[in-house]
Amino acid sequence: MKKLELYLKDSYNELVEKVTWPTWEQLQQSTMIVLVSTLLITAVVGLMDLSSNSILKFVYSLFK
Repeated sequence: MKKLELYLKDSYNELVEKVTWPTWEQLQQSTMIVLVSTLLITAVVGLMDLSSNSILKFVYSLFK
């Protein structure tokens, strides 16, 4: 039980004193970067899906 208590105290101490938390501005900037990246990757994957769909439809139409 003593080990668990020591572990919890050390964990709390590390979170309070050693971890550097981002500022509100840094958090907003990081969120915007993730949002824009997600939208760009989604657009690229969507374009790849549409183009591969068109190519496969064309290939299948050759064998009908």
